[in-house]
Amino acid sequence: MIYGNSNNSTAQKAVVLIIETAVLIVAVWLLLFGGLETISRLLHVQWAKAVPARRELLVAGYCVIYLRIIITMCFLLKRSIGWQEAVSIPLAFALYYWGYSLLAGPTSGPIGAIEYVGVALFLGGSFLNTGSESLRDRWKKVPTNKGKLYTGGLFRYSMHINYFGDILWVAGLAMITANPWSTFIPILIFIFFAFYNAPILDKHLLEKYGNEFVEYKARTKRLVPFIW
Repeated sequence: MIYGNSNNSTAQKAVVLIIETAVLIVAVWLLLFGGLETISRLLHVQWAKAVPARRELLVAGYCVIYLRIIITMCFLLKRSIGWQEAVSIPLAFALYYWGYSLLAGPTSGPIGAIEYVGVALFLGGSFLNTGSESLRDRWKKVPTNKGKLYTGGLFRYSMHINYFGDILWVAGLAMITANPWSTFIPILIFIFFAFYNAPILDKHLLEKYGNEFVEYKARTKRLVPFIW
């Protein structure tokens, strides 16, 4: 990841959106146009009868994510991204789109309380992620805020509230699949953000903002609001 560089990276962002579109198309084929059934025949696996509502919920979630990625790439992401990141970002989302689609394949139970909680987590996490980024972007456009560390809005509750939002919507999709194996995906995402991505960003912010960041860190939870 390239922090501290404001190059537009137009070509890289275009590649992200192109690959992301292809990944989404495959996911829609898997869930709505017989893709999972084709795979089951090729693997000689007999899956339980599909629940259309579950598949439709997943596709709806994928479309929301896709729209949020467009907003992020076109309007909110100001830092540069390299070619490696341009390829790895959409492939990481393939883990969600394709992974959850495959995990939902053998699930036959009706939509119930767990799935509804999953929808709520997905919507809440999506709001925390894109909403927090949007508020920060609006704040940074004010000339008098140039060179200052943003600590307001939703970021007053967590230094990485956008990452926490990611964890929530990923967990929400896991619950919609109603497959216990899906729980490993949000756990891995939590570990990645908590022990890899957040420390890298913290180091950059410390170097850029110095004592301002030290004071912010001292009074704000790192990832999970009110807890840690």
